[in-house]
Amino acid sequence: MPPGKAGPDSHDRFPFLIPILSPFHGKCEIDSKPGGEFAAPEPHRAARALPGLLLALLASVLSLTAVANALPSILTDLDGTPGQFAWVVTAALLAATATTPIWGKLADLFSKKLLYQLAIVLFTAGSALAGAARSMDELITLRALQGIGIGGLQALVQVVLGALIPPRDRGRYAGYLSATAAAGTVSGPLIGGLVVDSPLGWRWCFWGCVPIAALAFLVLGRTLRLPIARREVKIDWLGAVLLVGGATLSLVWVSLAGKRFGWLSWPSACHLGGAAVALALAVLVERKAREPVVPLRLFRERTFALSVLGSFTVGTAMLAGAVFLGPYLQIARGFSPTRTGLMTAPLVAGTVLSSTLAGRVIARTGKAKPWLVGGTVVLLAGLGLLSTIDHTTDLAWVGLFLGLTGLGLGGLTQNLVLVAQNTVGMADLGTATSAIPFFRHLGGSAGISVLGTVLAGHLAEAGTSLPAAYGDAIGLLFLITCCITVVTLVSMLLIKETPLRTERS
Repeated sequence: MPPGKAGPDSHDRFPFLIPILSPFHGKCEIDSKPGGEFAAPEPHRAARALPGLLLALLASVLSLTAVANALPSILTDLDGTPGQFAWVVTAALLAATATTPIWGKLADLFSKKLLYQLAIVLFTAGSALAGAARSMDELITLRALQGIGIGGLQALVQVVLGALIPPRDRGRYAGYLSATAAAGTVSGPLIGGLVVDSPLGWRWCFWGCVPIAALAFLVLGRTLRLPIARREVKIDWLGAVLLVGGATLSLVWVSLAGKRFGWLSWPSACHLGGAAVALALAVLVERKAREPVVPLRLFRERTFALSVLGSFTVGTAMLAGAVFLGPYLQIARGFSPTRTGLMTAPLVAGTVLSSTLAGRVIARTGKAKPWLVGGTVVLLAGLGLLSTIDHTTDLAWVGLFLGLTGLGLGGLTQNLVLVAQNTVGMADLGTATSAIPFFRHLGGSAGISVLGTVLAGHLAEAGTSLPAAYGDAIGLLFLITCCITVVTLVSMLLIKETPLRTERS
């Protein structure tokens, strides 16, 4: 096929050669057609590929949540130490977050389908090997490999949909993505508990994701079709290493500060200093690179920059409920893990309902800003009400407040991706898409670490019993989260309303 010629996925016969060989300054494939214009989307393409995308997303979410109730068994079986406990989860999260911008940039340079298949392969291999781990160190290392695949699956699902359908129609699919992520988040701990208590054992918390991912691979292999073309590229490997290194040092510091070492200590200075140097060098490299991992020119666009800022600050609100609500219900209210999972149903239902409704309305009107502003206002109301709860609050009110919070998140989070995508051309689609979850995870990790420190200090000073102290502290945590989310509201108010495009380019 001559350069610039679009056509079907003729590369499917040798799908893994392109990701391996192309990075060495050779030919690569991007979704386009001759003349630099992008082929008109076919409506049925997204519908045909959607089941495979949702299966892969479900597998990635379950791999993060199902392991929660298996951690005590894993620690006992593999003779682990308390210091290794959290790293079974943290290793996957760190790897997923740090590699998100890399996956996004590669999606702008190479075949999106091949990259998604590669992410599934890495995830499947990591899951299978993690289930066979013989020591905690081995398990943590393999969880990092699994996390690289998770980063690809969660970053590229929006990129692939963006390549299939124009911005104005993408909102229709937000509800499906939110519902799948919510189902995995809620059911994961329940499934993990059942698996651990069954004859299967904890290893099937990892192995159980393998058939789901394999089915997703087969479905996408048959249904995902994107037009392709070729161009010369050169990947900015130095910028990628510096960016990942700086992000990793920052996230490791957030994970360990206040627990393994003090906030004001030499280890903290080394982590933060190293991260600052790496990120500063990354900025210098990115300014001169021909194909920068994160093009700095994107941040000159007001809407994109504000979307990133809003994502960074809303990350705390997204994670606060997931991290602190479960312990509140179990410690302060005496709930079982199963009942705790059911109590999160209003949060999930609100998220799914508002994201689905927002997607349909946006598809008709082409306007996303009302949902961004309105969603943030509702989110602030929900967080403000949650800041009033303690260990005696009627659970009906807690459920109502969680539902309101979910309504706000559903109208906001998926549409931040949509607005960011609408500001760039197809050549930067992957980078713009991955920037939103990347900064959301960074901001969420930082915010949760601060909240965890506040909680620890409150519990240490409390003179009452642990359940009552935790129950009384939860309101303060949501109040701080509410204050952080005010920055999100200001960002959304400043975003310029730009009608969503009806074409992909």
